[in-house]
Amino acid sequence: MIRFYNGKILTLKNGFEITDDEVWTNGSEIVFVGKNFHKKADREINLNGNLLMPSFKNAHTHSAMTFARSLADDLPLQPWLYDMIFPMEAKLTADDIYHLSKLAFLEYLTSGISACFDMYYFPEAMAKASLDFGFRTVMTCGLNNFKESIEKLEEYYKKYNNYNELISYKLGFHAEYTTSYEILKGVAGLAEKYSAPVFTHSSETENEVRECIERYGKTPTALFEELGLFNYGGGAYHSVWVNDNDLEIYKKRDVYAVINAGSNGKLASGIAPVSEMLDKNINLAVGTDGPSSNNALDMFREIYLIAATQKLHNRDAASTDANRILEMATIGSAKCMGLDNCDVIEADKKADLIVLDLHRPNMQPINNITKNIIYSGSKENVKLTMVNGRILYENGCFNGIDTEEIYYYAQKITDRIKNI
Repeated sequence: MIRFYNGKILTLKNGFEITDDEVWTNGSEIVFVGKNFHKKADREINLNGNLLMPSFKNAHTHSAMTFARSLADDLPLQPWLYDMIFPMEAKLTADDIYHLSKLAFLEYLTSGISACFDMYYFPEAMAKASLDFGFRTVMTCGLNNFKESIEKLEEYYKKYNNYNELISYKLGFHAEYTTSYEILKGVAGLAEKYSAPVFTHSSETENEVRECIERYGKTPTALFEELGLFNYGGGAYHSVWVNDNDLEIYKKRDVYAVINAGSNGKLASGIAPVSEMLDKNINLAVGTDGPSSNNALDMFREIYLIAATQKLHNRDAASTDANRILEMATIGSAKCMGLDNCDVIEADKKADLIVLDLHRPNMQPINNITKNIIYSGSKENVKLTMVNGRILYENGCFNGIDTEEIYYYAQKITDRIKNI
């Protein structure tokens, strides 16, 4: 049992109120929030006035793409994807995915991320990496015309939703522009069969939307609605080039717009209309995207970029309250990923927690802590990241993890891929 005391607590259960309560965890769960819990702790952590809060959840990424970090930079999306990424991905093995994903996990922990929503291949390797590391992973499928199949997608869905408490699986496909109409209908059939949400890249670029309209006479979102892909909700990664009708479908079907400001900026894809989405009460979550298109897996940079780009996009410094963005990256992402038991600090919820160091220059003086997290916070403030009750990162160290071994394998795999 672990006791966190003498600090500031942001539970997010009651808005953005900060209290001086204690938080106790036992095993994988939070067991008490309040004062005067008369139990014996195995470890007591004096927060010394620092902030304990729910961890961030990364609602869209491709973890194993660490191999391509800075290998295909300064290119538009289509040449980046088809000329550089797809050919290199074809050389990856399951063992590669295992090692490359662990490198991503290290980086997630340093910015307070306790769970990722990963779209990639070789799910058994990803699941094994997650369990060996102790990281929480929700997986979905990159099904397209070239990889995977409807049969495989269903097999994965059944297997990895009955695998381990750290692992779950959602229906998904890569994108409209890489996936045939027949495959899309097949995914819709699985959604209906399992009453399940579906996740995909959608409306990332203006060209993507224009070409979809040329093919089908409608936007990707309208096409997905017609096929029944979102009948049970789901998520649309990026959601940059969306119109009013698209957003009405999001609202009607409880679809999450998963915002990826870093990669959208780097690939010049555009700025998602987050402020408009908030006004329409659209479900919102935050993801870093992959380490080859961002290139960092840094939630602090991501949430700052969302805030700043919305103000630029709307030419309004009052646009998009920072607290709403903090909510997106914690509660919103958790709910998007189906992690309803990891969203806030409350008894019987999972102990996915972070401690932010307020005794750093960028957090002083203390006027508004939650706004500071968005506008001046950084990875340097993350003192501790706990996943499922285990402290995996503390005071700059990774507990029980051989980082040099992870770096060695990542470099070895990358060198092989470049030289084949």
